[in-house]
Amino acid sequence: MGYCPQFDAIDELLTGREHLYLYARLRGIPESEISRVAEWGVQKLGLSEYAGNCAGTYSGGNKRKLSTAIAMIGCPPLVLLDEPTTGMDPHSRRFLWTAILSIIRDGRAVVLTSHRFGGGYVVTMKIKAAKAGLTPDLGPAESFMESSFPGCIQREKHYNTLQYEIATSSLARIFQLVLTNKERLNIEDYSVSQTTLDQVFVSFAKQQSGEEDTVPPHLRASGPRREKKISPLPRVTSKNR
Repeated sequence: MGYCPQFDAIDELLTGREHLYLYARLRGIPESEISRVAEWGVQKLGLSEYAGNCAGTYSGGNKRKLSTAIAMIGCPPLVLLDEPTTGMDPHSRRFLWTAILSIIRDGRAVVLTSHRFGGGYVVTMKIKAAKAGLTPDLGPAESFMESSFPGCIQREKHYNTLQYEIATSSLARIFQLVLTNKERLNIEDYSVSQTTLDQVFVSFAKQQSGEEDTVPPHLRASGPRREKKISPLPRVTSKNR
């Protein structure tokens, strides 16, 4: 299990790279692979420019990056991240989210906690077709949301995706109802999150422009940064005995 605490537990006299070497050893990475695994952590979190500097000189955002890299070292099957983006600028925050998404795609679990502004929850559901070749039927899921959560607001509706904003309901009740009806409604996957400032901004921008999918050119992301492909796992070699 990897863990990034809310308050950075780092040694200010060690460099970022030395931290990754230390935790790689603690996780049992073979000595011959530690350098490569540490470099993976440096690149994964965008610390190349500061890896040789003492952690005590890092900005708050770079300390969070280092703490997250430490949590990811050795590819633990479960990673716990407590407020990993605290103190980060928007670019660094997006870079970190990309790194987190990549470890999820590797088939590992991430538990993330973060303070949010705004009330209520956002429920996003992906509906699968009843049979191959058919168009997903969103009607039953829409009826379920309207009857189970009176006053909920449908924010998005696409080919196979629904998104609702629920103003008042307990988080446990949302999970219980959705999970209980998952098979009946052909829900392929779903997520429940609190309203974020990004979502508030997007909603406000849509109301002002009157266009559902308009994004000003100067706000468009330039795309994810490319990184050198380095595996976080040690190479397994066989030895003849």
